[in-house]
Amino acid sequence: MSGGLDLGLLLGAGVLLVAVGAVRLSTRVGVPSLLVYLLIGMVIGEAGLGIRFDDAELTRTLGFCALIMIIAEGGLTARWSTLRPVLGLSATLSTLGVAVSVAVVGGAVHWVLGIDWRLALLYGAVLSSTDAAAVFATLRRLRLPPRLVATLEAESGMNDAPVVLLVVLLSVPVPAGHPWWYELLLVGYELSAGTAVGLAVGWAGRWLLRHAALPSAGLYPIAAVGLTVLAYAVGAVAHASGFLAVYAAGVVLGNGRLPHRRAILGFADGLAWVAQIGLFVLLGLLVSPAELSAAVGPALVVGLVLVLLARPLSVWVSAVAARRSRALGWRGQAFLSWAGLRGAVPIVLATIPLSSAAPGADGLFNAVFVLVIVFTLVQATTLAPVARRLGITAPAEAAEVHVEAAPLERMHADLLQIDVAPGSLLAGVHIDELRLPVGASVTLVVRAGAGFVPGPDTRLRTGDSLLIVATSDVRDVAERRLRAVSRRGRLARWFGEDGADHA
Repeated sequence: MSGGLDLGLLLGAGVLLVAVGAVRLSTRVGVPSLLVYLLIGMVIGEAGLGIRFDDAELTRTLGFCALIMIIAEGGLTARWSTLRPVLGLSATLSTLGVAVSVAVVGGAVHWVLGIDWRLALLYGAVLSSTDAAAVFATLRRLRLPPRLVATLEAESGMNDAPVVLLVVLLSVPVPAGHPWWYELLLVGYELSAGTAVGLAVGWAGRWLLRHAALPSAGLYPIAAVGLTVLAYAVGAVAHASGFLAVYAAGVVLGNGRLPHRRAILGFADGLAWVAQIGLFVLLGLLVSPAELSAAVGPALVVGLVLVLLARPLSVWVSAVAARRSRALGWRGQAFLSWAGLRGAVPIVLATIPLSSAAPGADGLFNAVFVLVIVFTLVQATTLAPVARRLGITAPAEAAEVHVEAAPLERMHADLLQIDVAPGSLLAGVHIDELRLPVGASVTLVVRAGAGFVPGPDTRLRTGDSLLIVATSDVRDVAERRLRAVSRRGRLARWFGEDGADHA
């Protein structure tokens, strides 16, 4: 017994450390880390070290637990000021966009591959959800307009809920006497009830954490993450969408002035990484490599339909329905179409029909696995070039730097970094000409590898990196001011916190 435990711990620790090291390697070469984790699982599986694992039910259960952690971290780190303007479009993409994608992929699979309608729609449902882990990990390395990033992150956090419901409905026989509109009403109830549960748990939890006065700072991160898990459990018990409850609770908690907020976000980030590593390795372990060759053809056909037809059409329909087509423009819609990354979520969803022994579930799982590997590799590695080609990169955007700093915690302040990119009109501007709001200040300038504390007359140069401390009350105003100066120079108008023109 002890020997088996020791060997299991040795193998588990080795896999975990190799996976952590693979993050650095994957970042350098531009390969998504999730593909490395899947490969690790396949290497230690039946075709590699010989570990045989074929428990689809356990994989689904552990996969749902991992998704709770990943979605919770996404909600906790989402900023309401950035999320609010895109909430309508993200919600539309997560509902109407999902329906369009399911219909297009299902129709194509039925007519091209000759698969019956129920299984064809199951293909569409499994593949209609973008992956939160893949989207969060990839987009946060790019400098893009905040609204585009917020739209994709909110969509990936919200679309798991309706997709899980669709996959479950399509994986089991329809109960006798239940018309189609009954199932539609059931989905509507689960989504709305899940949102309500998440908001209620989030608000109650935020109040409790502010007034609890826990005896140890380390208890606050545990309590915050525990509240998001509680939101899922309450939602599930109420027959509502637990995943939507998790995301809603995370957003409410993450945007409250919680004690030890930095520690909470760091703890949630660490848990999300562990969840990603464990989930991807487990999915790689579940697959049988010998069966994948037969799935390559169907996977490529379905993937091309999904990427070139279903996703662009769902984005366009959603943008029109949410009245955001003009605001996004064709460039924004094109990037949203290409950035709809699939990752572990479709593979986890494919275990639902697999564990239910649905007809054709084995072929579905293998095709989804191949599709995720091929198209994630293609899409994730080309996001930066596509963004540059479309002209939507934003090198002057401020990026949050996650650090542990007690003084910043007491000030309710964030540490931002902004780079003076080539062509930015920040170059040549003096520090005092930035006219940042009270509560925001440039604390350090890094130039040619050396850092110094700037004075009011310090002139910025191309290639400089600025570290800016901004309180949460004025952060958005400071970012708008920096964007304005980067585009229009020192003469850019300054709009204060009240929205008035202070030029």
